[in-house]
Amino acid sequence: MVLESFQVGEGDVPTVLLHGFLGSGRNLRSLANAWSAADPRRRFLLPDLTGHGASPVPPPAADLFTLARDVVETARAQGFTGALDWVGHSLGGRVSLAASLHVPESVARVSLLDIAPGPVPFDLSDSGMVLGILLQAPSRAANRKDMRAELSGRGLSDGLTDWLLMNLVTEGDSVRWRFDRQALAELHSRVNGMDLWAALERPDHPPMRCVRGGRSRYVSDAEAARMEAAGCPVTTLPSAGHFVHVDTAKELLEWLLRG
Repeated sequence: MVLESFQVGEGDVPTVLLHGFLGSGRNLRSLANAWSAADPRRRFLLPDLTGHGASPVPPPAADLFTLARDVVETARAQGFTGALDWVGHSLGGRVSLAASLHVPESVARVSLLDIAPGPVPFDLSDSGMVLGILLQAPSRAANRKDMRAELSGRGLSDGLTDWLLMNLVTEGDSVRWRFDRQALAELHSRVNGMDLWAALERPDHPPMRCVRGGRSRYVSDAEAARMEAAGCPVTTLPSAGHFVHVDTAKELLEWLLRG
């Protein structure tokens, strides 16, 4: 499946930047622009993962391997050849690990942005809470202001509300959600439950590294130690939460440039 995507940069080092659950490629545009300016050797592909943004709805029983294959197919369709550098935030990081297991010839290295290989507990995942509110919201509203009121009235913060509203499209005299909310709910439980430690703990894995937010719970100290033991260095950005590319954009870019 070929996904909706856009590109940044014109270098010859192929790099895919993958967003988190309920996001889209646009979430990482600022990071791509800053990284491209600092390292013109790179050419970035920023897809909307399967079921997200303007990309097609996931097929029944889609999992992380499905999402990884779709990224590879999209990269090839866009002229990206050879093994790619994979950089993924949250769900995007898990897709990158799945790619290293399922389509290893397409993976040169993996950079994980605040995510670990193990299953993501439901009570840890903010996306589960957000998804629950999203499912309660109407499928359409007269305008963005009305949909904003629907989301904030259900307890969603202003920041998360603004982030979700990026997924509204205008149709006629109203707005509707761009994605299939029920399909994403089904995908959510499958992708969060997968165990990907084999991607790190097999002897021939490609170079991998991880950065975590000091204020985030997504990569515990125990997980960080296990990742380090498997040859995946873990760096902590003390002031960052889960959205390391937003909270500590400068420090994250410096970390990426060291790789």
